[in-house]
Amino acid sequence: MTPATPPAPAVGPLAGVRVLELAGIGPGPFAAMLLADLGADVVRVDRPGGQVLGPAPEQDLTNRNKRSVVVDLKAADGPGLVLELAARADLLIEGYRPGVAERLGVGPEQCLARNPALVYGRMTGWGQDGPLADRAGHDITYLATSGVLGLIGDADGPPAIPANLLGDYAGGSLYLVVGLLAGLHHARATGAGQVVDAAIVDGAAHLSTMLWGLLGAGLWQDRRGVNLLDGGAPWYGTFATADGRWMAVGPLEPQFYAEFTRLLELGEDAPAQYDLPRWPELRERIERRFATRTQADWTALFEGHDACVAPVLTLRQAQEHPHLAARGSYTEQHGAVQPGVAPRFSATPAALRTAPARPGAHTAEVARDWAVPALDPNAS
Repeated sequence: MTPATPPAPAVGPLAGVRVLELAGIGPGPFAAMLLADLGADVVRVDRPGGQVLGPAPEQDLTNRNKRSVVVDLKAADGPGLVLELAARADLLIEGYRPGVAERLGVGPEQCLARNPALVYGRMTGWGQDGPLADRAGHDITYLATSGVLGLIGDADGPPAIPANLLGDYAGGSLYLVVGLLAGLHHARATGAGQVVDAAIVDGAAHLSTMLWGLLGAGLWQDRRGVNLLDGGAPWYGTFATADGRWMAVGPLEPQFYAEFTRLLELGEDAPAQYDLPRWPELRERIERRFATRTQADWTALFEGHDACVAPVLTLRQAQEHPHLAARGSYTEQHGAVQPGVAPRFSATPAALRTAPARPGAHTAEVARDWAVPALDPNAS
């Protein structure tokens, strides 16, 4: 048997926290990755045969900083092995449809019976109850139902699709992580675990709280492309340059807007910033000015000025931006370019410790470190 390699040194504010992740796709793995980035010992329970969607395991960056074991939950001993791991975990993440974990024998009731202090995180699109709880869905349908997708895009065009960042990861993963850490705080104070029901529709709706306040105050129209922050204002949006690229513009405050108009050379006869009846004229004038120069020209012109203007970059261009490079926002580690860890901590800095885990690669290590000898079939 190949000798087990020691785990990477624990670093980050969550060092010592044990997380059990039942393999899934999308927001659950990302939430587990964030916890792992911050130092938690995340063990991913992969299924035999792997996932249906996504890249090869060694290319799936959401598996970084984790360790993996393979357990067949449909085998006779599978649920028992997971329960043994759950008995030693602080947090658990699963992303099955409601009722599936229970049928597999690893639901909240079974796990909390073994570990009353466990915080059991459930990541779904629709939540654990409600008329749509059992329905299939994906990021785009959750955003559509929550009202958030309808906020994005031009007034006379279709809703724009923000990849799967706004639903899966902002409304899903981040809310799950907040819930898990809040539950962990409570469990450590009281010894009592609980279930965290993180639904993407809930998180996405919650993200729109400020807009609901504006809507109630009569300061927001319930349609896209006509409001201050959704492209309705002619000086808050994106504009094409002479070379077919784009500049992002957002000088909300008067002093920033004054600098913007000066550098853009809009002219003294340009409509005032909040002269709403003349907004179409102002938009046309801004569009004409940006169309006269390349993105590189405008970037150089606005550089060093508080005009709230920036070039719209691709992912690979963003990687090379001087500011992001200086902060290490993107980094190349373990043979792959990827985002660095976030946020930053002064006393307990986190790090990219290990490459994406291959399914089952850490069975012996986890069996040893988590004291579950039955997990390793090669153990003597």
